Amino acid sequence: MKALIIDDERLARTELKRLLAPFKDLQVVGEAVNAEDALEKINELKPDLIFLDIQMPGKTGFELLEELDSVPIVVFTTAYDEYALKAFEYNALDYLLKPIEPKRLEETVNKLIEKGRKKVAVESDTETLTESDQVFVKDGDRCWFVDRCWFVKLEKIRLLESEGNYVRLFFEDNKPLILRTLNYLDERLDSKVFFRANRKHIINLKWVDSIEPWLNGGLLVKLKDGHKVEVSRRQAVKFKDMLSL
Repeated sequence: MKALIIDDERLARTELKRLLAPFKDLQVVGEAVNAEDALEKINELKPDLIFLDIQMPGKTGFELLEELDSVPIVVFTTAYDEYALKAFEYNALDYLLKPIEPKRLEETVNKLIEKGRKKVAVESDTETLTESDQVFVKDGDRCWFVDRCWFVKLEKIRLLESEGNYVRLFFEDNKPLILRTLNYLDERLDSKVFFRANRKHIINLKWVDSIEPWLNGGLLVKLKDGHKVEVSRRQAVKFKDMLSL
């Protein structure tokens, strides 16, 4: 599992790297000193997880996550405990207070390793879902209501929207929440039909009605149901390539 340490304090990066050295399942592939540096290194190194400080010069750790289309596993490392609640709104795996205690770090690493094993097990036993596949959809935990469960063809799902650990699906007049992450669904769905527009949305390309230029080199996509979804600048290049001859 590849890890990137993001912290503006050199001593903090050095100490965390030392503490992680005994864990052979983790490989520290790089360090970043601020959000801009981190963005470049995440795109270059493709880490599985990031150890992320919150308060840094320039942009905060939260602002960095807002700029990512696909977010690695996040472990926050900070000297302040007041951000803990907000941290878990970003689906963080853990929140470590500085100075980091070795025993507490070991608990976090064990969580990471277990999460990695589960991911491998799931990936080895799954296939790509195409638009012609049908899936059973359960609205949260309310499937004991008969009208809160559906057996729906994927081609009818026009938009998927992340809401923490859940994803809201939009099909026909229904908007159920399912207990899955957007990253998981992005890996399972056929990329020729379902496109990751930004950190929070996946769109069904066959439901695209119109496209127009948007802020900072991005695009604004209007779906046939009237929904408008921003395609981030980084994803806009890929989007244009997919839809051009």
